[in-house]
Amino acid sequence: MANLIPVAKTVGSNKIVPTISIPYPLGDPSTSKEEQWKLRYHRVGVALDALTDDAKDQTVYKVKI
Repeated sequence: MANLIPVAKTVGSNKIVPTISIPYPLGDPSTSKEEQWKLRYHRVGVALDALTDDAKDQTVYKVKI
């Protein structure tokens, strides 16, 4: 999971799941607790799926915005 996708690509990460921001990678304090939970649940789910994916090249996984 990374919030600076270009940096993750430069250092050679092969599986990249975008996060929200530097101070709050998996949340947005301006939203409700329910919205934050949904956002975190989705992003962590994508990251877990990425771990089981057989990616040969650098892959940036799609997440809900």
